[in-house]
Amino acid sequence: MSVPAVKLSGMESELPSTLRGLARYQYGVVSRSQALRAGLTADMIKFRVRSDRWRQIHLGVYATFTGFPGRRAQLWAAVLSAGPGAVLSHETAAELHRLTDQPSDPIHLTIPWQRRIAAAPGVSLHRSTRAGEIVLGHSNPPRTRVEETVLDLTQAAATFDDVCGWVTRAFARDLTDEARMRAAMPRRTKLRWRADLYELVAAAAGGDHSVLEYRYDRDVEQAHGLPEPVRQAPFARPGGRGGRRDRLYREYAVVVELDGRLGHPAETQWQDKARDRAAAAEGLQSLRYGWTDVRQHPCATAIEVAKVLRARGWGGWPRACSSGCPVQREFRYRGVIERGEIAADTPVTAGR
Repeated sequence: MSVPAVKLSGMESELPSTLRGLARYQYGVVSRSQALRAGLTADMIKFRVRSDRWRQIHLGVYATFTGFPGRRAQLWAAVLSAGPGAVLSHETAAELHRLTDQPSDPIHLTIPWQRRIAAAPGVSLHRSTRAGEIVLGHSNPPRTRVEETVLDLTQAAATFDDVCGWVTRAFARDLTDEARMRAAMPRRTKLRWRADLYELVAAAAGGDHSVLEYRYDRDVEQAHGLPEPVRQAPFARPGGRGGRRDRLYREYAVVVELDGRLGHPAETQWQDKARDRAAAAEGLQSLRYGWTDVRQHPCATAIEVAKVLRARGWGGWPRACSSGCPVQREFRYRGVIERGEIAADTPVTAGR
């Protein structure tokens, strides 16, 4: 494993070789107990701190170099502050696995269940009966495996949308697969949203790359009996670059694009328009939906998609997702018109 790019103090040559190598491995950070085991005395440690050769980061944890500790040094300092069995977890493990693009604050650690310690400043502690089983082997600094990290985050999530976000992102970034996620889930005796998680993992493995896509499949497509599209269908962009369409109803030449951005920056609108023009050039009808369409108005969205599909050859009928679903009234009325049972200009009355 490559050594971290840190500059140790000028007294490095006076350190025992075991501590010197350990400090390099731990990005220049060592604990008091490690220094004592390597042969330093308490007075030698105290001298290095007082003379500014070492810097105390947490109680009993030191940077053996000058200057501000980098991110990896901060993470190692947090691990060492928590003692034996500590491992980076939750949002901090997600940071290291590239499951999130933001450094976590505070730093999250999981420790063995039986240990009772006070958290260092800027550290959030979690306890687990499986702390020894969930660590990723040979990780530097030590962290939970991807699957365990995802499950930790789903259990701490405030909403199911947050759960969807963690799972779909792990699959979209090729950090895990269905087999590994399914193997990790039964190992937890307590697992919130267990049945939903199995469904969600299968959906993410099948091509749902975002929370919005999962909601579209569940609340618009499946709930209303629409035909199943091709997910993440590849296509060639102008200039030979490849791209993917969120949902392609190939038989009916209909594309559904799902825009999960809460905002719609002007500088990205041209990309959406270019995708729609490319679809039109291939004879495809492009429909574009966002959060409001899918989350707040799934039935209205299903009605619109169904109308376009039927206009392009689909012979089926959508079904109502509940007793009050407007799909029932909309398509029952259209059905009796097509069968000639009433005139097309007959007004819709209550209860029809």
